Amino acid sequence: MKIAVTYENGEIFQHFGHTEQFKVYEVENGEIVKAEVMDSNGSGHGALAGLLSDSGIEVLICGGIGGGAQMALAEAGIKLYGGVSGNADEAVLALINGTLGYNPDVRCDHHDHEHGEGGHTCGSHGCGNNCH
Repeated sequence: MKIAVTYENGEIFQHFGHTEQFKVYEVENGEIVKAEVMDSNGSGHGALAGLLSDSGIEVLICGGIGGGAQMALAEAGIKLYGGVSGNADEAVLALINGTLGYNPDVRCDHHDHEHGEGGHTCGSHGCGNNCH
């Protein structure tokens, strides 16, 4: 199994669409057998899903991620564990051990604008879901 983590200086990078690197782990029989850092080449949200899919990634661990990127990952058959922070290596070990804490409802938390109670949706910038 190949697992990718949005990556910066050993930590899980918190903005999927802006990540410059992924750390890619190959896991066999419950153990990490290989790990390497891969550049994203500055790709945007949709292109990142394609990059991961083309690299044989089956699982992504990340921090914040919008709905458009989530849909692109789902279409690529990549399982998402979002809303995760901290050390990348420790997160992968926790996933392998079944103890990874993640947020299955993570949405839009990487955007830099207000999400007030005025019925705002993120449709204009690719999220497609009401943000909370």
